[in-house]
Amino acid sequence: MDQARETREDSLTFQISQRGEEYLKTAQTLLRAAQAMADRAIAGQLKALAEDYQRRADKASYVDSPMAFARSMSDMPR
Repeated sequence: MDQARETREDSLTFQISQRGEEYLKTAQTLLRAAQAMADRAIAGQLKALAEDYQRRADKASYVDSPMAFARSMSDMPR
């Protein structure tokens, strides 16, 4: 594998990881806010939103990985 391709794949992996990581950070922040919330109704809504962000993180990894792989394969010389 040549140096340019390795660098490109590392970059793609970092971008995917970064996106999922940002969703997870948001989910953690929402969960902390929910735990500190006295109003149970609002806390429940924050927890539901945090779960949604966790699903987004999972989906980002699932959706982005094949797309990144396809891009890297299309850039390969034939």
